[in-house]
Amino acid sequence: MQILVAGAGIVGISTAIWLQRAGHDVTVIDRTGPGTGTSHGNGGVLAAGAVVPVTTPGITRKAPAMLLNRDAPLYLRWSYVPRLLPFLRSYLSHATDAHVDHYGTAMAALLHDSVQQHQALAADTPAAKFITTEDYCFGYATRAEFEADSYGWGKRDAQGVKYEVVSGAEYAAYDPVFGDAFETVVRCKNHGRISDPGAYVRALADHFVEQGGSLRITNITDIEMTSGAVTALMTDDGILRADRIVFAMGPWSREIAHKMGVKVPFESERGYHIELVNPSAMPRAPMMVAAGKFVLTPMEGRLRAAGVIEFGGLDAPASRAPLDMLRRQIKRLLPDVTCDDVAEWMGHRPAPADSLPLIGANDTSGLSYSAFGHSHVGLTGGPKTGRVIAEMIGGHLPNMDMAPFSPAKFIGR
Repeated sequence: MQILVAGAGIVGISTAIWLQRAGHDVTVIDRTGPGTGTSHGNGGVLAAGAVVPVTTPGITRKAPAMLLNRDAPLYLRWSYVPRLLPFLRSYLSHATDAHVDHYGTAMAALLHDSVQQHQALAADTPAAKFITTEDYCFGYATRAEFEADSYGWGKRDAQGVKYEVVSGAEYAAYDPVFGDAFETVVRCKNHGRISDPGAYVRALADHFVEQGGSLRITNITDIEMTSGAVTALMTDDGILRADRIVFAMGPWSREIAHKMGVKVPFESERGYHIELVNPSAMPRAPMMVAAGKFVLTPMEGRLRAAGVIEFGGLDAPASRAPLDMLRRQIKRLLPDVTCDDVAEWMGHRPAPADSLPLIGANDTSGLSYSAFGHSHVGLTGGPKTGRVIAEMIGGHLPNMDMAPFSPAKFIGR
């Protein structure tokens, strides 16, 4: 079949490669090119154990204090709040124990073999060199902070996430860069890292093109609907038609999804990173700093601090406060580390209100598919999402329960 994939991030490129390997003629369309958005700026962790959503019980009570704390990882652009309120009501309604369990079961099936899925995707390509395997660590300044996080670790236990709890002193013997900053460290097993996420996605895209795939840099302006199904994309380069169309446009997916009748409550969740260029010391493994909810990831020639949640829409410029917070946190944590330069970045995560990505056919015709909404785990879940979409388009039943991810649950809302 001839297939169009809208979006050249990790999800779109993964989908395109698996469709290409299945024998289809695939064209990827993107407005800026592969790996230039969230797939460039993420934390680089293959977080196979990311089975606990942001919306856990008690978040509604905690959020106001976090918004008033300049070192907390939650921010709002207040001018955007009126537009945000309907989404926030739906988003916070999922802060229940039952939904956390529902989310955990679904995401464990999608993410548990993330490293192996990346290795299979990148096998025998130049992208393979960017995949490494290390523990994903969580650092707590005190034992009490770790114990206060027991709800989340209990939910990870329920989903079979393997981890080891060690003292800060024991961890420092393995990696001395943090000194005595942590009293307790959790080392999550069976995780991995991408040493340069943007370069990784570009290497995968280059492989896709070398194997005969087509990449078009153009803006998608609208969709053509025939008898309730998507039949073409309107672009700055004209109308593009295909036998199947896959939408993997990340945070830019809401408008088109709603036009298709997939009325998903959806927002852009703005994320930030800063990078220490050529740092004087480098951690051995990714470290989630529990107090600030940001991850420090060693990358090629840079140490990246990524995280923060800010709701403020797609159009506003970057805020200064989240970047300043990350700078303060790193200075406090690594006071003796120097670097040649500090780079700053802001991008967008696609955030459905229930935190579950949309993966599957958009209607009974099976002419178009959604593959977006991965929130904080797009890099982690991208390759398996692409494989599953390729299986569905090929008429095969994926070996996992796809109901929690079905776009059909939002049709008719």
